Amino acid sequence: MKQRIITGLIGGAIFVLLTVAGGWYFYGLLLLLALVGFWEYIRMNSLSWRHPASLVGFAGVLILLFPWHELDIQQPNGLHMLWLLLFLLLIVTVLTKNKFTIDGAALLLLGALYVGYGFHAMFEVRNAGSHGLLATFLAFGSIWASDIGAYFFGRAIGKHKLWPSISPNKTIEGSLGGVILSIIVALVFAWIYPDLIPFGRAILIGLTAAVAGQLGDLIQSAYKRVRGIKDTGSILPGHGGVLDRCDSWLIVFPLLIMMELLPLG
Repeated sequence: MKQRIITGLIGGAIFVLLTVAGGWYFYGLLLLLALVGFWEYIRMNSLSWRHPASLVGFAGVLILLFPWHELDIQQPNGLHMLWLLLFLLLIVTVLTKNKFTIDGAALLLLGALYVGYGFHAMFEVRNAGSHGLLATFLAFGSIWASDIGAYFFGRAIGKHKLWPSISPNKTIEGSLGGVILSIIVALVFAWIYPDLIPFGRAILIGLTAAVAGQLGDLIQSAYKRVRGIKDTGSILPGHGGVLDRCDSWLIVFPLLIMMELLPLG
């Protein structure tokens, strides 16, 4: 527990500092997290990072995360980028004479999109106009509030298992506690910035961050059970891997962008 707390405090301080700094500092952080996260993903699927398909997957993550607008470069069509990545992965199945199969190609396409666009969405929010930092902390604050609420409510009054076959420690009471605390935190932001965040929208942000964040956690838990592992990695002592820590973020940020809930003007 001591190691977990120390790692959390140091990692959290660095994360907040680079988030506030923004720009290339924040991009560098996201790039590092994305590359390590995808490395964990390919390792979960029993592939070496040197495998040609893995290298194509890494290239896909980099392309999806690349800061096109920051360099005044027109961003390629997203569907075109995904199709090109698919095409390259299918070429690998041919060149390896099906030692690397179409199933593997589908897994790496999924992983590149999951990791690459998930972290790109965080960069997109942070660099969105004059309110990017506010929107970023609003999203993260709601996600973290959900995690904290679920943990403490679950320990205090949790009796009914939420999804025991996937995550045996999670409870319905804890899940609801996470939703409540996430909404409260979002409402606090709305109270401080009423001109930017209407109360109705704050409730939707808190609800979305909590529900989608918990689903993101369950998605990663389900996949780890399929692969028979406890953590995706060990880069963060006491906390597991990057995908263990960022599973909620990778789902919540794209969804909040798609729903146009954050103050990105």
